[in-house]
Amino acid sequence: MTRYNSPQNRNFNGAPKRAAIIGAGLIGRGWAIVFARSKWRVSVYDTDFSALNDARIAVAEQLRVLDELGLCTQPGDILRRIEYESDLSAAVNNARYVQECGPENLNTKKALFSELDGLLPSHVILASSTSGFTASEISGHLQGKHRVLVAHPVNPPHLVPLVEIAPAESTDPAVVNAARELMIALNQVPITVQREIPGFVLNRLQGALLNEAMHLVEGGNATPEDIDKAVRDGLGLRWSFMGPFETIDLNAPAGLADYACRYGKMYRKMAQSRTAPPEWRGKPVERLERFRRAALKRDDIADRQGWRDYRLAALVSHKRQQEN
Repeated sequence: MTRYNSPQNRNFNGAPKRAAIIGAGLIGRGWAIVFARSKWRVSVYDTDFSALNDARIAVAEQLRVLDELGLCTQPGDILRRIEYESDLSAAVNNARYVQECGPENLNTKKALFSELDGLLPSHVILASSTSGFTASEISGHLQGKHRVLVAHPVNPPHLVPLVEIAPAESTDPAVVNAARELMIALNQVPITVQREIPGFVLNRLQGALLNEAMHLVEGGNATPEDIDKAVRDGLGLRWSFMGPFETIDLNAPAGLADYACRYGKMYRKMAQSRTAPPEWRGKPVERLERFRRAALKRDDIADRQGWRDYRLAALVSHKRQQEN
């Protein structure tokens, strides 16, 4: 098997730094900003010309917001580092790293990675932004599967820094290390998924909360509005600057073990009460959809996404000020 062991390719300190972003949707636009603000040249590829044009406009607006909140400098220079390309071979030419952000369709991804594997030298890392597929599912058929992994971001990646590095068993450990180092250099926050598992880490945590929220609504225990409040105005305030283990460590006089002694029986009983997951279809989803569409018309979702991104940027700015 080809190994990622050439010394000049173990890190990204040399020039030129060029990344290819495959897909011009929400995630791809965010990744383009992540790389370009760290002084990488970026090619954003898509077969849809309208998507490329929309991305050009959206990236410029996001950089305006970042500049307004002090989260980037010289937005014009960042913008000039990003190119838009409808030819795949041109987009990946001289790329040192590729981030795929295409549709969540396994056959589409496998075909795309086959093409990328044939176009690029064996030392170039091929990463997927997928939420639903493992690296082995995407790359098992490839000759160059040693350089493929999942680098799963949170949407939008230029505002929420977490990136899950999720390799396959066939991924060279040096590729994993290089990807982690790159994410740190890009001011992202990487975590490593130690073995392949559906949903990785973040979506499994999010899924546990969502499944319980669905159960609470279905059981008539709380309204969707009040559940959103419980997270937004309760748990989410703490979780914006510390995780669940630190939270419980600080919620008992003698720390985590003391908390487990006090409340462990309660949590175990709650977990045992759940014998089946929610269906995620049919009437429960229809009810939640009616609730959300009463609160936000479908045509207004894009504007609300802009509101979300601005609030996230303001929160990131505040957190930086507090940390400093």
